[in-house]
Amino acid sequence: MGTTQLESVPEPKYWHLRTVLSEALDSEFSVGEVLPNERELAARFGVARATLRQALEQLELEGRLQRRRGVGTTVAPPRMGVAVGTEQHDWPGTAGDAWQSVDCTHAVPPAAVAAALESGSEEAVHIVRRSRTGNGQQVAAELLYVPAASVPDLTAIDAPSGPARARAVLRELQRLELEGRERSVELGSARADDAKELDRLPGAPVLVVTTRFVARGRTAAISVATYRADTCRLTFGDSGGMEIHHGPERQAS
Repeated sequence: MGTTQLESVPEPKYWHLRTVLSEALDSEFSVGEVLPNERELAARFGVARATLRQALEQLELEGRLQRRRGVGTTVAPPRMGVAVGTEQHDWPGTAGDAWQSVDCTHAVPPAAVAAALESGSEEAVHIVRRSRTGNGQQVAAELLYVPAASVPDLTAIDAPSGPARARAVLRELQRLELEGRERSVELGSARADDAKELDRLPGAPVLVVTTRFVARGRTAAISVATYRADTCRLTFGDSGGMEIHHGPERQAS
């Protein structure tokens, strides 16, 4: 590779370098390929290593690069399309659901969730924890809050917690006729528990999808799903098949 000097630009030097590096990733490197070390890259682009690190960290946040211990910095695969669906009549846990049940506890939910469920501030609800994987790694974690009134026959289930209890809650929830679903998406920062579960640093960008399920004229359940923003792009059809490539010369398919 030749030597490329950055010209004087009004934007921060690391941000301009990030743009140049992004173009190089599209034209010179393949997915999974290991980048040259920091010393070589800094020499190529004529920048200080501190500036280079800032640019690399930005590209990692954007999901263009992955830093793997013992391997180095590699080119990340394109973001995985994760379909969150548009159908109005599908409960969590129905056929085709990509989530895996992890655990179920009985506890008081956060105040905002309790208000949305119209339950008492000290009233415990069933909290189902689920996970979603893609490309061999966990890409999302979900907390599903279900009040006791939505699953009145659950008392017959012996398992007090664990995946079996979670599946039992979902089965009972599916007995209700789903009348509607409201969904919102926002950018957030990974909290300590989310970061640990998703193998990210606390504060890493995440996409938070909140869903309110309505049955019998009231909120029957609330889902708060946290997706890794560096590996996922959410699609609102029935599949995640649409791809938008990074390179400006490539077309969306």
